[in-house]
Amino acid sequence: MKARTKLRFIIGILVIAGAGFGINYSLAKIKSTDHGTPTIRVAKGNVDMKVYVTGELRTPNTSILIAPPVGGTLQIVKFARTGDVVKAGDVVLEFDPSEQEYNLEQAQSALDQSDQQITKIKADGAISISKDAVDLLHARFDVRRAELDVSQNELKSAIDAKKNDLALEEAKRRLAQLEEDSKSRAASNAANLSVYMAQRAKAQMDIKLAQDRITNMVIKAPISGLFARKSNTTGVNFFVTGMSLPEYQEGDQTFPGSPVATVMDVSQMEVFTRLPETSRGDINTSDSAAIQVDSFPEKSYPAKVKMVAALASTGGMFSNDTTRRFDATFQMDQLDPRLRPGQTTQVTVQGAQLKGVLYLPRQALFIRNGKPVVFARAGKGFEPRDVTIKHMSESQVVIEDIPEGTEVALVNPEAAASAPSAAGSSPAAKAGGK
Repeated sequence: MKARTKLRFIIGILVIAGAGFGINYSLAKIKSTDHGTPTIRVAKGNVDMKVYVTGELRTPNTSILIAPPVGGTLQIVKFARTGDVVKAGDVVLEFDPSEQEYNLEQAQSALDQSDQQITKIKADGAISISKDAVDLLHARFDVRRAELDVSQNELKSAIDAKKNDLALEEAKRRLAQLEEDSKSRAASNAANLSVYMAQRAKAQMDIKLAQDRITNMVIKAPISGLFARKSNTTGVNFFVTGMSLPEYQEGDQTFPGSPVATVMDVSQMEVFTRLPETSRGDINTSDSAAIQVDSFPEKSYPAKVKMVAALASTGGMFSNDTTRRFDATFQMDQLDPRLRPGQTTQVTVQGAQLKGVLYLPRQALFIRNGKPVVFARAGKGFEPRDVTIKHMSESQVVIEDIPEGTEVALVNPEAAASAPSAAGSSPAAKAGGK
């Protein structure tokens, strides 16, 4: 009995040992063929091309307030605060009008002086005209009397006749001189009057200009919306990325024509974003989208694609992002009083649904020698195959040139194969070998 029990015990140990040897042999075989590389097969079906991008809330209707284009110093004396809700016509900004009021007083004084000079010139001209008229009347009388004396020369001696002729000539010369002097004085008076009339017109224009400038010192909101002050760049000769400037404050000075504030119509909101080049072909105008504001992640706002730029652009001269992107805006269908321009958003665009296409997870796509490839099963290993990318989303890629059902690797087998040799050749591995 004991011998039989002992035999059973020995047989059980042998069976367990044999089973363990078989399992170890199978595991060793799988590892040697697959190297633990995860794979997936090319599938064919319908793919929803959703696009995920980040954006920023903006207002399509924005009015920029600028300092009035006047000469001299512009100093802010009254200023609405950033975040104030203003209505069209509300006074939101005032500049010190002292200098323009002084200019108005100077122009008014110049006008008064011109009026006085014009009155004086007109009076002097009237007196001169009256005096010239009297002098001309006497001169004409003298000419007429000399003519009468000459008419009696036949009865006079030669000497007296000669005197009468000389007197007539002198009377005529004096009359002609008075007529010329009268014309010259009239022309001079008219010229002086024109000068002071021009000075008066200039003074009137200066008065109108000063009054307009005083009116422009008070700026009203052109539209209703949210008020925001601009950064004060007065006196800043250079700007460094990341540098923040203070807002304009009451008492600050600025230059004519400088933007000092903005009024944003928050009754309309849209989202601005820059689409990556790989997603441009999957988005069209009027496509549906969902907006999630980072400040209120619990709510999703429906929206539509309003505009997508036809030409790509980079981040700009001072940006580190050199990726080509397309500017796009999304129109929000619902309004929320909590929304403010500048808030960041997460945008999900429901693009077109592609039917009957070949697709793979995005992690199955690799770049080899500058071309997109997949590593397809070839016997016990994998071989790279060039593919044509038709569409690409955050999680899936639509391809061509690969048959349906082809088994492809989800990791780069070339990198996985070189990892052990790289590890063995590392300094740490060499030190362990020693």
